[in-house]
Amino acid sequence: MSFGDTPITVVGNLTSDPELKITPSGQALAKFTIAATPRTFDRESNQWKDGDTTFFRCAAWRSLAEHITESLARGSRVVATGRIRQHNWQTPEGENRSMLALEVDDIGASMRFTTVTIDGKRTQTASASDAWATAGSPASTPAGEEPPF
Repeated sequence: MSFGDTPITVVGNLTSDPELKITPSGQALAKFTIAATPRTFDRESNQWKDGDTTFFRCAAWRSLAEHITESLARGSRVVATGRIRQHNWQTPEGENRSMLALEVDDIGASMRFTTVTIDGKRTQTASASDAWATAGSPASTPAGEEPPF
C-alpha cells in the first residue's frame, strides 16, 4: 500500500459469483460486489434489525483474482482489505461520471457463521531466502531442534 492510500476493511456477502477477465496485456482481473449490512439489536422488540445495505464494487488482480474466482461464490461471507480508488469517465452523451471502488489487496472467507476448509496448497514457490516458507520444514531444521517459533 502506498503512502496516502485510503485503507479499508469490508465485511459482507458477495452479491454474485466473481467474474474473471483477462486484460489485453494478459493480467487476470476479478470483479465482484460485496454487500455489507449492519445489524443492531432492538431491545424494545427484542429482535435484530437490518440497517441500510452498502454495496462495494471490488477489483482484484493477478493470482489473487484467480484464487477469488476459484474459491468464492455468490453469498460467500468475506473479509476484504484494500484501498479506495476513484474512477472517472465520460458517458457517450458527454456527462461526467465517477464511482468509488475497492481495489482488494487480500480477502478471506469469514468464519463467523460457518466453517471453512483450507486445502493448504501453495500456488507460488517460496524462494530459498524466505524464512517464513522454510522455517520449521524438515529440510531447514537441524535434527533434534525445534523451529524458532
